[in-house]
Amino acid sequence: MDKEITTIELTVTGMHCTNCAIAIHQYLEKNEAQNIYVDFASDEVKFSGIAEENIKEITKGIENLGFQVITDQAPKERFYKTIEAKFWFSLIFTLPLFAHMFVHHPLLHDPYVQLGCCIPVFLLGFFHFGKSAFFSLKNGMPNMDVLIFIGATAAFTYSLIGTLHNLGSDYMFYETSATIITLVLLGNLLEKKSIKKTTSAIGDLIKIQNVTTTKITDDQEEIIHTKDVKQGDVLLIKSGDLIPVDGDILTGDGFIDEAMVTGESLPVFKKKYDAVIGGTTLTEGHIKMTATKVGRKTVLSQIISLIKEAQSKKPPIQKLGDKVASYFVPIVVVIALFTFFITYFIAEVSLQQSLMNAIAVLVVSCPCAMGLATPTAVMVGLGRAARMGILIKGGDTIEEMSDLKYMVFDKTGTLTTGDFNIKAIQTFGIDQKQVESIIAQLESYSNHPIAKSIRQHMTEVKAYRIIFQHVKEVKSEGIYATDTNNNKYKLTNARLGKVDYSNRYDLVLSINDVVVAGLVIEDQIKPYAKELIQTIKSKNIIPVILSGDRKSKCDLVAQRLGIAKVYADRNPEEKLNIINTLKKSGITAMVGDGINDAPALTTAHVGISLGDASHIAIQSAKIILLNSDLKSVENLLLIGKHTLQTIKENLFWAFAYNIIAIPLAATGYLGPMLAAFSMAFSDIIVIGNSLRLRLKKLR
Repeated sequence: MDKEITTIELTVTGMHCTNCAIAIHQYLEKNEAQNIYVDFASDEVKFSGIAEENIKEITKGIENLGFQVITDQAPKERFYKTIEAKFWFSLIFTLPLFAHMFVHHPLLHDPYVQLGCCIPVFLLGFFHFGKSAFFSLKNGMPNMDVLIFIGATAAFTYSLIGTLHNLGSDYMFYETSATIITLVLLGNLLEKKSIKKTTSAIGDLIKIQNVTTTKITDDQEEIIHTKDVKQGDVLLIKSGDLIPVDGDILTGDGFIDEAMVTGESLPVFKKKYDAVIGGTTLTEGHIKMTATKVGRKTVLSQIISLIKEAQSKKPPIQKLGDKVASYFVPIVVVIALFTFFITYFIAEVSLQQSLMNAIAVLVVSCPCAMGLATPTAVMVGLGRAARMGILIKGGDTIEEMSDLKYMVFDKTGTLTTGDFNIKAIQTFGIDQKQVESIIAQLESYSNHPIAKSIRQHMTEVKAYRIIFQHVKEVKSEGIYATDTNNNKYKLTNARLGKVDYSNRYDLVLSINDVVVAGLVIEDQIKPYAKELIQTIKSKNIIPVILSGDRKSKCDLVAQRLGIAKVYADRNPEEKLNIINTLKKSGITAMVGDGINDAPALTTAHVGISLGDASHIAIQSAKIILLNSDLKSVENLLLIGKHTLQTIKENLFWAFAYNIIAIPLAATGYLGPMLAAFSMAFSDIIVIGNSLRLRLKKLR
């Protein structure tokens, strides 16, 4: 019997920087966990692929790395253990040590006063960085804290020996040891605060869930928290209120701002029986609604889950940074040893200077910048996309979007509005009103876009009311029904049946296999469709139409939009074969409605679902466009382009910084304190560049 596999969420304290998150990520990868998400800023660790009975072992392994897994029974992390408290504590004792270089006061230059100021900072750093360094070495994953620990300890030990043997000021480098620890703690603190900004999209969405609402029970109003809302509850929403969960309007109407969820800038008018989305705002009006989806089933919860899942998926470009970072610490230790050996024994530089150069090499090196380069850019890119109503399931998808060769479009409901007009109806020996009534009744059993449009143009007449016993809808064919008198009705594609009528009609209605009517329908091109096709062609992406509609209609749309490659009259299986053929020639994206095109969306390299975030759409597509406007497809391409560009800029900086800084430190042009300062802020530069994506103009 297969073991039950679940998604595990843990709260882990003691993570102070990306370095800590990488250690946990690598540990989970070694244990074959999947969909790993580690956010040190929020103490959140999430993964799947581990059997329930092995969770205790995994938890113990994380704690063996030097972190604490918080349970309901375990105490929360105390303030004095936080990175903020440690930084301010170390700063208080470091300032007098740092001041002695500028203020010539005998007390500040006294070696025992310096030792007294340095000991609290060194002990804090010894246990803070030493603990992390020890566990990282123990688990075969040396991290940046190894470098900081060695550098700070070497400077302190050298100074302590000089003090005890009264060797003079040339041996006093207490300020170096303390400043290294304080500046690295400052870098960790700034990094943590900056990372929170890159994940602000998730934070904003989670805040929306933490609201209260008014529940109506027996005409009595009760204020409850969103998490206490149950399916079927009746809620009162007033003008300006946030809609807490997904539901349907029972009474009233109003304008709803759906920008937070769909990216749609203008409020949407909703009335009785219309669906509303949790997280949106009733800007004007007054409604009563019934809750249909609560908790994790709401669209908002699914969006949050998708963003978190997306952040756990690394793009291929990150593999380079990860590979280099894994070898980085041992290489830097070797470089530091060579620096000391060459400067002291070959160049015959003083012991003090040789040691300082070696320490500077250890301290200036920054694997964190390489670790931050990709995830920060991906988090900001995914967050910006989410605010525009574009849900991207992974960082790997962003990279695929930047290298597309084909973008395949379904026609109906994607390039066209899906709002069909009845151009003509021809009847054969039957009253037109009767035909319209029969068709309206048959189409009421279908959710296909054509069926919805036809129902709007045709009215059911009581005189021609039919009671159907059996109704069956067959995809790409039509609707088959039988009434109580065993009469058989078919409303099917005109090319099916004994005679092909597709040269004259789109749909034919048959009663007992006798054709009684033919329908000609026409669809409208969506706004911005032509501009989108021109845009993707300018990016050397080949647009393709792949549709089940007849060739003449597909060719007409293709001609109006400027699309040369058209596949018409294709059933779902044929669509899959075409997608597989295109994939052999290059990266292929498929744009569809997420329901009828689910198999093709799943098969394509990148499936893009237009329309609402239905369960099928979320499962099938890698990208969900909550706002069906085709402008969203162009925005998606721009976000992908700029996110990848930012990743490349970050990686360039991370590599360039280390390539330049390490030789400068080794040759004595960058002292340990300046090296610590540079290292601390190299991370902030990477994060700052990623944050530019939040406001950067996309073009």
